[in-house]
Amino acid sequence: MQFNFYKVSLKKRFPLAISRGVHNHSENLFVRYENDGLVGWGEGAPGSTEGATSVEEIQTVLETFIATGIEGYSIQELYDRAREMGIPPCAYVALDTAFWDWTAKKAQLPLRQILGFPKAHTPTSITIGINPPEVVKQRIPLLLDGTTVKSLKIKLGSPEGIEADKEMFTQVHESSKDYSIKIRVDANGGWDVAQAQHMMQWLADRKVDYIEQPLKEGEEDGLKTLYNNRALPIYVDESCRFSQSIPSFADYVDGVNMKLMKCGGITEALRIIGTARAHGLKTMIGCMSESSVSIAAAAALTGGIDHIDLDSHYNLLPDPSEGAPMVDGVTLPSDIPGHGASLKTKFYA
Repeated sequence: MQFNFYKVSLKKRFPLAISRGVHNHSENLFVRYENDGLVGWGEGAPGSTEGATSVEEIQTVLETFIATGIEGYSIQELYDRAREMGIPPCAYVALDTAFWDWTAKKAQLPLRQILGFPKAHTPTSITIGINPPEVVKQRIPLLLDGTTVKSLKIKLGSPEGIEADKEMFTQVHESSKDYSIKIRVDANGGWDVAQAQHMMQWLADRKVDYIEQPLKEGEEDGLKTLYNNRALPIYVDESCRFSQSIPSFADYVDGVNMKLMKCGGITEALRIIGTARAHGLKTMIGCMSESSVSIAAAAALTGGIDHIDLDSHYNLLPDPSEGAPMVDGVTLPSDIPGHGASLKTKFYA
């Protein structure tokens, strides 16, 4: 059993601005797990809201965890131990996905089949961050021309207020009218209750599919007000980190968005899907600043998920990994054993 760690810088093609700030690049940690001649790959993306702010911190906590002794334990047992030890989810996800990748390769099956999901058929959304209208006008053709993209996710919740949100969205609406696409909106907790009520109706009038995270994490009580007479379906993202949080707001949302970096990997994502279904909720899967390695692992789940936002690797220049291509708008999971992605040799050889 051998673990190797690789620090890789990821540069974005277009900076991503959300309600909490702007992201131009990131440094992620890749894990290569080798055992019995097979290799599993995983990836961790640091985040201040996820408990680890650097790849060095991620590597340190993972090495500490591995040193506790991990042979002979199931993937689920190791995940639970990591949670008990307080390992940040954005760190442990690298091990969890590497273990699942290795396990599927050992079984000589695609990861999606090991997990019990059919092949994905739902297209992914492509994200546009908060930008002035003139930037939106330039960017939409760059994102859509010559592609099979079928939906856009628009980041709103501008620090400049809802009038800025309206100006940006109006340009999105105008610039995308000649394309056959659906539009979704993510406020990233950028509104208060009154603003969310107003904007949800305003966006519904413009044929938006749903609203994601209208209120800040920690302000879930406001969802009770929003849910009644809501103009759009409500999905929560930052408010849903682990499966056990779902019952507390299940009666006031329409669905939940899981992210591997937020929950700690495939293991907890499966629990989130099961808990959401038990409460009659829809599911979504999203991403943070991730390459094809993490996206491919997430894509293995997509045959059982309602909405897909696995697009961060399309905004990398370059993607240091390979896997999870877009085919007819779908971020396609692999048909080869494992999750089908790996770090390109030139980034670690």
